[in-house]
Amino acid sequence: MLERLVRWSLENRVAVYAIALLLTAFGAWTAMRTPVDVLPDLTAPTVTVVVDAGGYTPTEVEQRITIPLETALNGAPGLRRIRSNSATGLAVVTMEYDWSTEPEQARRVTAERLQTATDELPDDVPPPHMTPASSVMGEIMFVAMRSDTASPMELKSTADWIVRRRVMSVPGIAEVMTIGGDERQVQLLVDPARLSARGIGLNQVVEAMSSASANQSAGVVVENGQELLIEGVGRAATAEEFGNVVVGETGGLPVLAREVGEIRIGEGLKRGTGAFNGEPAVILAIQKQPGANTLELTDRLDTVFAEIQRTLPEGMVLETQVFRQSDFIQRSVDNVTTALIEGLVLVAIIVFIFLVSWRATAVALAAIPVSVVSAIIVINSGGGTINTMTLGGLAIALGMLVDDAIIVVENVVRRLRLEREKPEGERESDIKVVAAATSEVQGAIIFATLIILLVFLPIFGLTGIEGRLLQPLALAYGVSLLASLAVALTLTPALSYDLLSRKPEDIGNEPKWVIRMKSWYDGVLSRWLDRWKVLAIASLVMVGAAGIGIALAGRSFLPEFNEGSLTVNVTTLPGTSLEDSDRAASEVEAALLSQPEVLTTARRTGRAPGDPHAQEVFASEIEATLAEDGRDREELVSALRGAVGAVPGVQAIFGQPIGHRIDHILSGARANIAIKVFAPDTDTLQTITTQVESAVSSIPGAVDVQKDTQSRVPYLRVRLRRADLANYGLAVEDVTGAIQAAIAGAEVGQLVERPVITDVVVRYDPAQYNDAGQMENMLLAAPDGQLLPLAAVADVVRDQGPNAITRESVERMQLVMANVSGRDLGAVVEDVESALEGIDLPQGSHIELGGQFESAASATRTLLALGLIVLVGMFLLLRQAFRSSNDAALVMINLPLALVGGVVGLWLTGGVLSVATIVGFITLFGIATRNGVMMVTHIKHLQEVEGVSDLAEAVRRGAEERLVPILMTAISAGLALVPLAIAMGEPGSEIQAPMAIVILCGLTSSTVLNMLVLPAIYLKVTRDGWGVGRLRDRIQRGDDSTVTKPEPAS
Repeated sequence: MLERLVRWSLENRVAVYAIALLLTAFGAWTAMRTPVDVLPDLTAPTVTVVVDAGGYTPTEVEQRITIPLETALNGAPGLRRIRSNSATGLAVVTMEYDWSTEPEQARRVTAERLQTATDELPDDVPPPHMTPASSVMGEIMFVAMRSDTASPMELKSTADWIVRRRVMSVPGIAEVMTIGGDERQVQLLVDPARLSARGIGLNQVVEAMSSASANQSAGVVVENGQELLIEGVGRAATAEEFGNVVVGETGGLPVLAREVGEIRIGEGLKRGTGAFNGEPAVILAIQKQPGANTLELTDRLDTVFAEIQRTLPEGMVLETQVFRQSDFIQRSVDNVTTALIEGLVLVAIIVFIFLVSWRATAVALAAIPVSVVSAIIVINSGGGTINTMTLGGLAIALGMLVDDAIIVVENVVRRLRLEREKPEGERESDIKVVAAATSEVQGAIIFATLIILLVFLPIFGLTGIEGRLLQPLALAYGVSLLASLAVALTLTPALSYDLLSRKPEDIGNEPKWVIRMKSWYDGVLSRWLDRWKVLAIASLVMVGAAGIGIALAGRSFLPEFNEGSLTVNVTTLPGTSLEDSDRAASEVEAALLSQPEVLTTARRTGRAPGDPHAQEVFASEIEATLAEDGRDREELVSALRGAVGAVPGVQAIFGQPIGHRIDHILSGARANIAIKVFAPDTDTLQTITTQVESAVSSIPGAVDVQKDTQSRVPYLRVRLRRADLANYGLAVEDVTGAIQAAIAGAEVGQLVERPVITDVVVRYDPAQYNDAGQMENMLLAAPDGQLLPLAAVADVVRDQGPNAITRESVERMQLVMANVSGRDLGAVVEDVESALEGIDLPQGSHIELGGQFESAASATRTLLALGLIVLVGMFLLLRQAFRSSNDAALVMINLPLALVGGVVGLWLTGGVLSVATIVGFITLFGIATRNGVMMVTHIKHLQEVEGVSDLAEAVRRGAEERLVPILMTAISAGLALVPLAIAMGEPGSEIQAPMAIVILCGLTSSTVLNMLVLPAIYLKVTRDGWGVGRLRDRIQRGDDSTVTKPEPAS
C-alpha cells in the first residue's frame, strides 16, 4: 500500500504540491487566529463559593455557615478535595474536582448542591454565590490609580463606578477587584446623648431609616387610550434629605434623624488598602475569562485605559505598567520562536554541508512548514493555544521533522549517483529510481517514527497539572512528526523527482570531505569490529556511571520560571490593626524599591470588598516588576530577603505570580512545600505548628518558613444575661443587632446619584467608641420606651479567639509553608520528613505533606510504570519490523548508550531530575532507537535484497552507507536544540532548555557509540548468538561433557 502511495505521489505531483500549499496556507491562517499564551491552561476544575457573613466571628462563620456548606457540597460527583476558610464576616469554600471534570460540569454540580445548602444558613446572611470562572493565569494585569489632588474617597468612587464598569464591559474580562482609597457612604452618626435626651433607642432609628427612602411602582392607568405608568417617588435625592426622616417622637412631637445625629458623607469601614511604589493608590486587579487571548485582551485594555484617562478628573492618573502578564508571554514566545528560527537555519546549513546541493536541501526542508502547520491546526481544533510548550515541542521536533525527508533524499541522491555511473542503456528511468529509493527506506522510517511516538505515550498518561503542562508539548511533537512522515512518503519523492533528476549537476557529487570521513570511519570500524568485548565492557562501565549519576541527582517537579516579576506575601502579627499593617507593608515596599532591579511595586493590604481571597488586614501581597538586566534571580531574591528581613515585625514569602498560583493549586499554599497539620481545635493546631515551624526552619535550603495566619487574637465578648433581657422585654437579636449597628453600622438604604450608588449607614460616631471601656454605656431602647445601658443586660469581657479557621476535607487544618533555595526540592523534603518524625502528635491530630514534590513523585511513578510498558511495546514493534528478537534487542542497546550522555546533560543543568528532564530522556530514547533502526534495516537490506552474503562485509557496508544519513539526522536534531539549550534561564525556556540539553548530550553519546558498539555487537550476536553459541554447537555435536541432562521423570 505504501509503495502505491509513493507511486501515486510521483505520478500526481501537481496534486501533491497543491495539497501541500493549501495545507500550509490554511495552517498559517489558523496560526494567526489561535490564541497565544505563556503556558497551556493549567486551571484545575475548581469552584469557589463565597458567603458575606456581615459581623460574624470566625467561629460563628465556621459553625453556622462553613460546616453546613461543606456538608451540602461534600460528596459531589468528581470532587477530590474541599477546602474552606472562615474569617471575620466571610466564608470561602473551595471545591476542587478531578482533572477530568469539565469546568462547566463542576459549576453545574456545585450550583445544584448550593440550592439545598441555602436553607441551612442563617436568615441574616445573603445567599452563597460562586465567584466568576477564571484560570491560574487569569490575573493578567494590575493597574494603579493615583492622584495628588483628589481625596481617597473620590479616587475610590471613580475607580469603582467609572473605571471598573468600563473595564468590565470589555469582552473576555471575568472580574475586576479594586482595593485602596476610602469607600463613600452617607452616614447618620448617632449621638447617644441625644438619643437619651429624646428617649429613642438606636434600634428604633435603624428601623425608621430602613423604610425612609424608596420608589414604588403602582401599575398603570389609562387616559384617552394611553397608558400612564404610576410610580411613587420617595427615594431621597440628596444626603441632606435623610436628615428629615422621622425616627421617633418626644412629647407628641416628631424627632428627625438630624436631631439625634449628624448626616455626612464619610468613609466606610476599611478592611484593605492599596499602594503603588509605596504611595497610596487604588489597585485594580484584572482577571480574564478562561480561554481569552491574553495578548489581544491586553491590547484592548490599553486602548480602553487610554480612552478612560482622557475623561478622568484632572490630577487622576492610571498607571498601566504595573504588572502585565502579556510582557512575560511576549518575551517567552519571542524567545522560543527565535530559538525555533535559529534552529531551522542551523538545520538548513548542516543539510547543505552534507548534500552540497541547494536543491536537495530545499527538498529536505520542505517538510518543516507542512509539519509545523499541521500541528498548529490540530492544536487549534482541540481548543489549545500557541504557547511556550507547544512551540517548545515544535522546536525539539524541528531537527527530526527533516529526518525522514533527509533519509529519503540522501538515498535518492545516492541511488541517482549510482545510476549515473551505469552505461546509458542499463539505466532505470528516474521515476523508478526515486520510487525504489523511497521504498527502500520507507519501512525503516515508518517503524522509527512509530517508536518515537510510542515513547511519548507515557506523557499522555500523566494526570493533574503535569499532564496539562506537558501533553501540549507531546501533542505538538507527535503530530508534527507524523506529518513529516507523511511528507517524506509523498511530497519529498515528488520534489526529488522534479528537482534532483533532471540534470546530473542537480545532485552533484559526493563531497570529498564526506568520502574522507567514510574512509576514516571504515578504518576505525575495521579495527574495532571484532573487539566487541572491549566495547561492551566500556559501554557497561559508562552506563553504570550514568546510573550512579541519576541516583545522586536531586529531585524536583518543575524548573523555576523566570517571569520578570515577583510576588511577595508579607504578614505581621495576627491582630495587628490595618493602619499598623499598612505602615509595615510600606516599609517592605521601600526595601524592595531600594534594589535597582525592582522597577515598580503594587501592594494590596487586607481584603478588597467582594474579594474571595480571605486575606486578613495584617497580610499584604506585593507584586514587584523587575528589570530585564541586573543580577540573576537567585542573587536578587537573596538580597531582597536580607532587605525585607531588616523590617521589624514582618515575615515574607517570595515567589512569582504563576509559580505561586501553581503551588496554590497543588497544595493550597503559595509555597514549594506545604506541611498540613490537622487537629480538632485551635490551641492544639498552634502548639503543633509552632513545633513544625521550628523544626523546618533549621533545615538547610528551607527558606521563607512560616505558619499561615491562623492565630488567637483579642476578642471583646458581650455576654448577654437572659434573665435581665426578660425583665426588660428584650430579645437577643434586639441587642446584638443594636451592637452591630453601633459599631459596624447598619446599612439602611442607598443614595442613587447615577452612575454612583452610595450606601446609607446608621452607626455611632467612631469617636464615641474608640475605647472598649465605653461599650458598657451603649444605650438600648426597651419595648416600653425605657432607655438602658448595655451593662444592664450584658457583661463586656476581654477574651481570645481565632482570627480565622481553615479546614480541608472537613477537618480543621493549619499550614506551615516553606520555599526551597540552594538545594533541590527532593533533598529538602527528605529532611522535612525526618524532622517531622520527631514530633509527638496528640490523639486526633495528624500531619500531611503537600506541594510540588507530591506532583513530582506522582509524575515520576506514572512515567516509570508506563515507561516499562512502552519498553515492551518497543521490543514487540521492533521484532515485528525485523522478524527477529535478536535484531530488536540489538537496536534497543542504544537506550542505555543514550542514557550516558543524557546524564551528563542532566548534571550540566544543575543535577536535578525534574519532569522536564524526564521528558528529555523519553524524547532521547525515541531518537536513539531511530538510529539503530536505520543501521540494522540497511544491513538486512544488503543481505536480503542486494545479495551480500558475507556478514562482516554487510555490517561494514551497512554502517558505512548509513553513516551520512545517521550523522545528518543526529546533527540536525542536535543543532536544532542548540538555540534552546543556549537560552537556559531565559523566559519561556525554563522547561525546554533542560530538556534540550539532556537530548543534545544524549544524542551525542548515542550517535558516537551507536556507530561503533552496535556494529560490533550485531556482528557478534548474529554470528555467535548471545554468548551461548559454543554451548549450542557442543550440544548439536552430541558432546554433553559440559551439560548435565535432567533425569527422566519417574
